Amino acid sequence: MRGNHPLQAPKAPSIARQPRGLRLLFVVEMWERYSYYGMRALLILFLVTETGRGGLGWTVERAGQLYGWYTGLVYLTPVIGGYLADRYLGTHRALVAGGILIALGHFSLALENTVAFYSGLTLLVLGTGFFKSNISTMVGQLYGLNDPRRDSGFTIYYMGINLGALIGPLICGYLAHSSRFGWAYGFGAAGVGMLAGLAIYLGGRKRFLGDVGITNAPRTPDAQARPPLNREEKERIGAMLVMAFFVMFFWLAFEQAGSSMTVFAERSTDRTTPGWLHGLLADDQFPAAWFQAVNPAFILLLAPLFSMLWLRLGSAGLEPRTPVKMASGLILLGSGFLVLVFAAAQSDRGTPVSPLWLGAAYLLHTCGELSLSPVGLALVTRIAPLKYASTLMGVWFLAAFAANLAAGYFAGMLDAFREGRVVTILGGQADFFLILVATSCAAGILLCLIAPWLNRLMHGRDQHSASAPPA
Repeated sequence: MRGNHPLQAPKAPSIARQPRGLRLLFVVEMWERYSYYGMRALLILFLVTETGRGGLGWTVERAGQLYGWYTGLVYLTPVIGGYLADRYLGTHRALVAGGILIALGHFSLALENTVAFYSGLTLLVLGTGFFKSNISTMVGQLYGLNDPRRDSGFTIYYMGINLGALIGPLICGYLAHSSRFGWAYGFGAAGVGMLAGLAIYLGGRKRFLGDVGITNAPRTPDAQARPPLNREEKERIGAMLVMAFFVMFFWLAFEQAGSSMTVFAERSTDRTTPGWLHGLLADDQFPAAWFQAVNPAFILLLAPLFSMLWLRLGSAGLEPRTPVKMASGLILLGSGFLVLVFAAAQSDRGTPVSPLWLGAAYLLHTCGELSLSPVGLALVTRIAPLKYASTLMGVWFLAAFAANLAAGYFAGMLDAFREGRVVTILGGQADFFLILVATSCAAGILLCLIAPWLNRLMHGRDQHSASAPPA
């Protein structure tokens, strides 16, 4: 039987019943994600805003391409960061180095000149490479192989990610949008958040983590310590790579949130400032960047429910296997873009649409994300051979590199779709979002069909039952 002990009723996830180290990593990742999503909420808007208003005045096409390269590379460099952590540094040293580079990157962006802008993006890419895969791996190191708390723990950890993703766009977006402060304050606030996270980590590591992250990697390469992979390990890695391929389709669509969906919010959505915000905002419109806080807000509301759902289904022996969970995530994502097809069709007639359209889309996207992303992270830490844990976490993020790069180029085509220069099915922006409905749902259906084959390749390691094979 999967999930809780059969004699125990499943309960809502609680950080008090998790390893103590999860509390620290929850807070540290919250601040790192605050810095990342706070800056990301500004990037596309900064690029397309006219120079007279402090932006760079780029076209949507050019901005989308740079956005795609940046958000893609922050998922490519974790492969290198994970390898260096596994082989030489350990996850602790890699994480500290990454935090320092990330903070320096945000402060470079705040200097508001071209050289500092590109230097800042480079530092952010390198820093995230050291930080991202290693903190996720460190969470996995808190649990034994068959610990039933793992999926629930990763969902709690995912709430920390999204708490930062909620606060970041609100604070950084407000500062950048305000005539009193401006873009430099928005980017600088992201750097302050990363420094806060790094300080908390260094102050609490010994108390909450002990040797976790210190002893996971040899200091020098040792062939005897790394025997060749056996057949089962190779098959488990193969299953992970197949699922990573399908994950690319998820992130290609989901990452439109920071690009084409933000442009849609800026240009096509009614952003009239509610009366209760008039004292905070001098403008009659609230920042488009604030829409990027909607998804993490839904995550915080729904993640405990999803975590409890997996526990209850697991205790009853009904919990879906990981490939089916991830397939449902893709289909839910496609359903969210179907909502935007109708919204875009209305806005293309010249009428700004209600923000509730974007809200409904983000709600479905959130349900899809909770079905795919945290369970995917937990899966990698469960099926990856221990000696390659951080490297394979980096490989998992490699799928997000390809997806984000493609997402940026696709987002850059928004105006071409609007003008009918790509394809005409429904017309305008509706066709842009219709493509995302088709790719997401088709990938989800195909993943469902091959799920039994993937389950065999994983040899039961996608489950957290006591019957899972030993490490």
